Amino acid sequence: MARKTRKPSDMSELFQSSKGTLAQIAAKTNSLTILSDIVRQTCPDLPADVWHIANFKQKSLVIEVTSAVWSQRLQFERMNICRELSIATENAFDQIEIKVSPYRNKVAYQPEKKASVPLQISQNTANQLLAVAKNAPESLKKKLEKLAKHAQKNLT
Repeated sequence: MARKTRKPSDMSELFQSSKGTLAQIAAKTNSLTILSDIVRQTCPDLPADVWHIANFKQKSLVIEVTSAVWSQRLQFERMNICRELSIATENAFDQIEIKVSPYRNKVAYQPEKKASVPLQISQNTANQLLAVAKNAPESLKKKLEKLAKHAQKNLT
């Protein structure tokens, strides 16, 4: 059987096509860039790390902010952002939903797991503990003797 030679397809055509998943992703990415530029131009004093465009659904744009203070700042500019948004998207989006997500940038606290290290006592320390235990009260004497026994376990 003879091999069929195929001309390799140009991958840039995938980005240029108007159909398919990759084209939809490219269109959404371009839309998000335009939308974030509108917010950035309307509120230039808003730091970039306190907000991001979370989603856009139906005719609404969802903006997440890290605190209620920044949410209030966006509320003041809501009408200006909506107007610019409507013009840029040809009335595809005309509403803004502002959500506060204070833990968006936070990393969950995970306590360090400490490896259990076996108790190691030298024989000299054990002898000193036994000497102290001779003159100690009964409850302390039992605890010191128990602690001195660990040295004997480590030797065997």
